[in-house]
Amino acid sequence: MRVLFVASECTPLAKVGGLGDVVGALPKALAGLGLDVRIAIPKYRIIDENKHHFELIASKIKVKEEFINIYQGFLPESKVLVYLLENDKYFGGNGVYSHISSFGGIERFLFFSETILDIFSHIKWFPQIIHCHDWETAIIPLLLKLKGEKRIRTLLTIHNLAIQGKWNQKDVFHFLNLNGNEIETLRFRDKDKDFNILQQGILNADLLNTVSPTYRKEILTKKYGKGLENFLAQRKNSLLGILNGIDFVRFNPETDPAIKENYSVINFEKKNKNKIELQKIFQLPEKKNALLFGFIGRLDPQKGIDLIIKILPNLVKSDCQLVILGKGEKEYEKELQELAKKYPNNIFVYIKFDPVLAQKIYAGSDIFLMPSKFEPCGLGQMIAMRYGTIPIVRETGGLADTVIQRKTGFLFKQYNSRALVKIINEALKVYKNKKEWQKIIKRAMKEDFSWKISAKEYLSLYKKLLNV
Repeated sequence: MRVLFVASECTPLAKVGGLGDVVGALPKALAGLGLDVRIAIPKYRIIDENKHHFELIASKIKVKEEFINIYQGFLPESKVLVYLLENDKYFGGNGVYSHISSFGGIERFLFFSETILDIFSHIKWFPQIIHCHDWETAIIPLLLKLKGEKRIRTLLTIHNLAIQGKWNQKDVFHFLNLNGNEIETLRFRDKDKDFNILQQGILNADLLNTVSPTYRKEILTKKYGKGLENFLAQRKNSLLGILNGIDFVRFNPETDPAIKENYSVINFEKKNKNKIELQKIFQLPEKKNALLFGFIGRLDPQKGIDLIIKILPNLVKSDCQLVILGKGEKEYEKELQELAKKYPNNIFVYIKFDPVLAQKIYAGSDIFLMPSKFEPCGLGQMIAMRYGTIPIVRETGGLADTVIQRKTGFLFKQYNSRALVKIINEALKVYKNKKEWQKIIKRAMKEDFSWKISAKEYLSLYKKLLNV
């Protein structure tokens, strides 16, 4: 079975969020099941060519009025082939999502999607299935239909419905050289009367899936559907929910080179040395018994950072400590930095994303905070459990599917600071009961969130696609 993953990011080549982690890990698990899985992403300038070796295999392929080059290499620590598509005009800017608020950010991925359909003869390989990820590649099913290509089936995975790739129809049609009457779905607009790339993917892909069973149910409702719930309802029978996994080799406290002391579920007491090191790094008092909270993520409302800011005085009052790693909206960055200055013995904020420091937080914290307003799947809570760090999460999306109340973590339902404080106080009481807390740590560390189970579900989905 030949499957091509087409995405905007892929860990460790070019990563921004959880999408990159999925694209960098799931193909390895599928290859282990015997599939010929390959990946295609743009050749961004941020890709470290000294660290990752790629060779030029095709050059000066004309797409529109532009030319692309194709580079080939392997996903690190695997035999999964990766194709990097090079074009200075569209992929040469800094970062993965540069100019995303302008049409330049839209046309970058429209162009990337168009190039995909022109590379197969040059790489001497033809996929049976193209696995598209989020709005950035959601136009591919439509492009295949416009070309009359019936040999390739398509699966669209929705990682985050909130980001849809919207722009006015005139610019999009002009870029794609369309009149707008070539296929019925081109007549549809979203609630803002924009051309919506994700909407087109939802309507044209052969099958759809989201990254957790609960999120699949949520996006069929007006509360979580982000204006696309009616279109998703049309495809309800073709929409599945498959829980994401995490890379168990990369996220392993027994072998992780980034942490102070390696440990396992058998000797998790060694985890305390990582806590002390974390307190040193963040210049917090070295208190073994102080409950240390960790937060890693974007500083925006989706991740619940507004709730965290509201409850910080309660954490300080209980003599807890909190380390925050991430960047995002400037108002949140400023407010958190001011609170860190006000409470230097309890709070430390690092406005950056640092993958090595993230591992230290996963290993050194007692509790991982993830009070998301919505969360399609979430990887942080699963990584935290792998390291014996107990998650406090809101009962939504993949968080509800992965955390078990008082067994492997703590959940709250209502999105408000009062509910968050209440569940934190409950966790504080349990933390003081060392035997009970150790039982929760052991159960959390024994949870299997590897890609093994999910990969088998994707394999079933691919088989279903080829039998359509």
